[in-house]
Amino acid sequence: MGNRPIKKFRAGQLEAAIWFNERKLKDDSIVGFKTVSLQKSWKDDEGIWREAVIQLRKHDIPKVLVLMQKTMEELLLSQEEKEKEEEDEDEQ
Repeated sequence: MGNRPIKKFRAGQLEAAIWFNERKLKDDSIVGFKTVSLQKSWKDDEGIWREAVIQLRKHDIPKVLVLMQKTMEELLLSQEEKEKEEEDEDEQ
């Protein structure tokens, strides 16, 4: 049986999982640490399930959160600007 996640979280086609890992150091001691996988699953045009997975370390998560926040802000602000432009055109 393969390595199993400690915990999983799912939202639609996205899944985040926490994994426990061990690494042997040069002095032969073993250290444990956690990583996160972020997976998106989808069916392609032929109906075959596909998935994309990225592996993250704990220190990557705040960076990902900031990037996603900025991305969401840009998408929302650009959408609001587009809607405002359309309203302005309708008024003319």
